[in-house]
Amino acid sequence: MRQFTVEEMEAMKAEAGIAACAFVESGMQIGIGTGSTVKYTILELGRRIREEGLEIAGIPTSDATEKLSIEQSIPMLDWDSCEHLDLVIDGADEFDQDLHLIKGGGGALLREKIVAESSGGMIVVADASKRVDVLGAFPLPIEVNPYGWEQTKRRIESLCAGPVELRGTGYLTDNGNPILDAHFGATISDPVQLESDLRAIAGVVEVGLFTNTADVVVLAAPGGCELIRKQTARL
Repeated sequence: MRQFTVEEMEAMKAEAGIAACAFVESGMQIGIGTGSTVKYTILELGRRIREEGLEIAGIPTSDATEKLSIEQSIPMLDWDSCEHLDLVIDGADEFDQDLHLIKGGGGALLREKIVAESSGGMIVVADASKRVDVLGAFPLPIEVNPYGWEQTKRRIESLCAGPVELRGTGYLTDNGNPILDAHFGATISDPVQLESDLRAIAGVVEVGLFTNTADVVVLAAPGGCELIRKQTARL
């Protein structure tokens, strides 16, 4: 795959983020993801609210998403009053041919997974650089409990051939937890099993593998958007 310029990448992100809004209809309650591509989804939803009278409400997956959504006049729900979500729109750091994902580069993987599993369908917005044959070139984020995180790290290292690194000095997620980035390399041929193995480790809060979760990928490339839909898609 050829290298894209910064301008091309930004244009593709905008295209995908906006195209995903076609799935959103008045009356929906939606999950609103986190990341540089979903930013354009939020901006487009705000435009539709102001100019088209779109009536929706959303659950944000991060503090940053909540802030931008409020700025765009998107009403926010909370879990106490939310009985269901019609769909969630979110980004991905990588996706494979089965639409398994790596997410969490922005640190919101726990909230993103809670929202995704509470939704009637998941739409992923991505540019062409996120499409891979085998997951793992992007370091796998793993959110861990602060207590005994060094021991958790050692157990993760027993499953990972590459280094496992603590993200940033003093970095914590919106939930107050550190993240370990596990450098598996492009070797994750069975992401379902690996997700299960990692989640079985005491101290692991959540794993940035989202398997059997995504229904549709809105993929933006220089030639335009492509919809990649699972045969079992709920949307």
